[in-house]
Amino acid sequence: MNVRLDRIVTRGGDGGMTSLGDGARVRKDDPVIEAMGCVDELNTIIGLVRLAGAFLDELARVQNILFDIGAVLCMPERNIDADAMAHHLPWLENEIERLRRDQEPLRSFVLPGGTSGSCWAHMARTAARRAERRLVTLDQPRLAGGLIFMNRLSDYFFVLARHFNNDGKSDVLWQPSKG
Repeated sequence: MNVRLDRIVTRGGDGGMTSLGDGARVRKDDPVIEAMGCVDELNTIIGLVRLAGAFLDELARVQNILFDIGAVLCMPERNIDADAMAHHLPWLENEIERLRRDQEPLRSFVLPGGTSGSCWAHMARTAARRAERRLVTLDQPRLAGGLIFMNRLSDYFFVLARHFNNDGKSDVLWQPSKG
């Protein structure tokens, strides 16, 4: 696919409206735009996770899948390709299990902290949960595959965060307040 953007500044959104991929004009606070923004934000955070220098191919694959989901969101008549999601989900689940296999057993809830890679992975985890909630808000069957992918993706970032913390050995654990 060839993509060419001749203009970045269009002034088309100055009044609080924006265009979907099919040309329809919607308010910038429309739930679809909110979902697209959450997916975009998650993709940006993943770029920061990549600074940890590990899992670059896997994270690039996730970023491309998220861009595909965003492309479907901006085209109301398109569905998320069920076959593509059926291919991505087992891969993602295998990645989760591969990482989890070497990790310390959980003895408490894990707080975001430890290494910078772990902190960014926790940011990605929470952004994935927010994007998932926005897809739920849309309540559209055409997005079902993306919803499932987003749910698994937050699990992936949880185990990735633990991986960056020496496979859980350096996790920051929740300790209930006393009093």
